[in-house]
Amino acid sequence: HALVLRPGTTAVRFANPFCFEPTPHRVTAGGRTWTGTCCWDALGIPAALHADGDVATECACCGEALELAVRGGELTTGADVLCHILVPARRWWDDIGFT
Repeated sequence: HALVLRPGTTAVRFANPFCFEPTPHRVTAGGRTWTGTCCWDALGIPAALHADGDVATECACCGEALELAVRGGELTTGADVLCHILVPARRWWDDIGFT
């Protein structure tokens, strides 16, 4: 479940937590800019790289810009943001392109 191909191709769509398609979840970490599949995965990119990182994303409900920072493995900026996950984790892979 870590590697997802683009439908009908052999091209990698995402390799969790990294996404290779445009999304509103941009991460700067390890000296590069990355894209996360979702905000949850975006926060996983600094962890995967063992680096500090900054996440520029948006509220899925209203589109408000959100800036999050991870320092020393801890969410330091944006810690007061509420994350609402609509689909139970056991169902994420039913349609991973949606969830």
